[in-house]
Amino acid sequence: MFALMNREEGAALHATAVRRRLFVGAHILMTVASVVCWNVVVFGGRQVWALVATLALLLPWCFVTGVLNSATRGLLELRGRVLDERQLADRDRARARAHRLTSGLLLAAALGVGAAGWIGDVQVEGLIAPVLTAVLVAHWLMPLWVAGLMVRDEPSDLSEGNEGPVGS
Repeated sequence: MFALMNREEGAALHATAVRRRLFVGAHILMTVASVVCWNVVVFGGRQVWALVATLALLLPWCFVTGVLNSATRGLLELRGRVLDERQLADRDRARARAHRLTSGLLLAAALGVGAAGWIGDVQVEGLIAPVLTAVLVAHWLMPLWVAGLMVRDEPSDLSEGNEGPVGS
């Protein structure tokens, strides 16, 4: 698994911070679209178009997930025993930041559902399952999104005329 996560073939896809941000943004948009469509299929009117859209988004979503896993070098997918100290610290930092973001999202969801029921005269029972599904998916993927945004660029190659510091 370590060798798979550290392959160089797709490195150009995530070589710069701008590209990584684009892939994280695309992953978030595809995830939101998939969750909305899934909620329509399961909790809505069982619309066929929503099921087709969910299935159509699956392959590109998996591809972008692979790019993000490659960009983070499997930081969240590999076991701790194959990561070095810096990678373990990066993983802990990404998980802690994702936990804080997800906590805020949970608070916003709880307040939103409560406000919809209190002010908007909406049946809260109909909102709870779709909102919980959306928050669960965000909780599951937030560490990947945060890690994808936190990845630093690879150091430039020293073989391009630079031999490093003088006297080395």
